[in-house]
Amino acid sequence: MRKVIFQFIVTIALFFAAWLALSKVDWMTIFKVEQVSQTTEEKLGDLFWDLINESEKVIQNKKITAPLDSLLSRICVSNDIDQSQVKLHIIEKDDINAFALPYNHLIIYSGLISASENEKEISGVICHELAHMELNHIMKKLIKEVGLSVLISMTIGNSGSDMAMETAKVLSSTAYDRNLEREADIKAVDYLVKSNINPEGFAHFLYKLSDNESQVVSYLSWISSHPDSKERAEYVIEYSSDKPKNYQTILAQEIWDELKVSLKELQESHTYTN
Repeated sequence: MRKVIFQFIVTIALFFAAWLALSKVDWMTIFKVEQVSQTTEEKLGDLFWDLINESEKVIQNKKITAPLDSLLSRICVSNDIDQSQVKLHIIEKDDINAFALPYNHLIIYSGLISASENEKEISGVICHELAHMELNHIMKKLIKEVGLSVLISMTIGNSGSDMAMETAKVLSSTAYDRNLEREADIKAVDYLVKSNINPEGFAHFLYKLSDNESQVVSYLSWISSHPDSKERAEYVIEYSSDKPKNYQTILAQEIWDELKVSLKELQESHTYTN
């Protein structure tokens, strides 16, 4: 009996010794999992953006792009985000939408700019999408909904452009799960506060979306891909209520007004540079 107990103790001891030894091995480095993941993300991001770039109208007008770039710059600098890694693209499209692609491509539709009453509202949306990037939500969503093997096949040319475009639409038109959305909203408030931008503007934008949720139309994409806007607005307000209130204006009112005028003129004339 003692022999059996002794053998059992030795077996348990060997198991934990082996487990401890294996836990100290850097498997990520050995199998280059992180590098493969980063390479896959880069290739997917560029693939998706190339498809969008070929099929959509890309705005290059500096009166429109420069103010948004200024907002992005302020947010990135204030939150130690490397702006050089964020690729901002503005698309001429009436959809009220913004979304992030792999490899830090940030897409903003002109309809979202038109629907924003001020810089605080659109800054909240920008921060929300940056949060998805920084928290690695984009690849998590794609792996969950599409599958890693399918994503990798796209990066090595084993999948058609139709499949790639449909996969890109997963990011532009379907919702993240509830936990990821909340996490991105909370992170967005942190980004706004550190940038001295009033997060109430973000909450106000969400309230506006919630007012339209009972009569959703096709161009209100940010509603369908970000559900429960009223609930989100409420916890954004609650979370930001005890934050420092050293808020500032980034864009002068005349610059914001000029941005909106330039956008309206562009939409009326349908002139753009690809």
